[in-house]
Amino acid sequence: MITVPSGRVTLSDRRTQRSWAVDVDSYRLAACPVTREQYQGVTGDRRPAHSVSWLDAVRYCNELSRRENLTPAYAPDGETASWNRAADGYRLPTEAEWEHACRAGTDGPRYGPLDEIAWHRGNSDERPHEVGELRPNAYGLYDLLGNVWEWCWDLYDPEVYGGYRVLRGGGWFDEHWSCRASVRRRSHPTLRIDDVGFRLARSIGKGSGTAASARPLAPA
Repeated sequence: MITVPSGRVTLSDRRTQRSWAVDVDSYRLAACPVTREQYQGVTGDRRPAHSVSWLDAVRYCNELSRRENLTPAYAPDGETASWNRAADGYRLPTEAEWEHACRAGTDGPRYGPLDEIAWHRGNSDERPHEVGELRPNAYGLYDLLGNVWEWCWDLYDPEVYGGYRVLRGGGWFDEHWSCRASVRRRSHPTLRIDDVGFRLARSIGKGSGTAASARPLAPA
């Protein structure tokens, strides 16, 4: 896992035309999405695990934490879960953590030329590829754009979409405009689909990895 430095990231929502700044503490993030070998035990299969729901990802985080004698981060409850933010176990990144890691100090739509960093509809042959084959960003993180969408912890917009959770990053079947650092997608926490996977995060110290503050900004 890679230690991501603390910083501030500005998130935006296209539907509401809102932007907001979030201060992010330092945290640990897996260099690549969870693979089929890690998730399903398919020996040697380094393609990203897919058809994984948000709830599946939460359960996997807890199972892996127990296996490594760490404190599980989540307490699942039906189609949701509570998060023990003091836990040292594996978890999903927050949306702010994900975008902060993806940008890696850049402020454009991508951290490099698209074909060099992401598997998307234009170069993927419409299939997922092994993780880590393309160029990483400045933090040493691979496949944050393209290959599979990645679940984040956050609710997308509970007033409008209820329990739908945030997905980030674009996937192997998406056009180039979906593979950008700021693009948000939403899905029900029970959804399983072949272009959706996840990446592991861990907090550093009590309360780390959470949004320390969030300030609304002017509409984007």
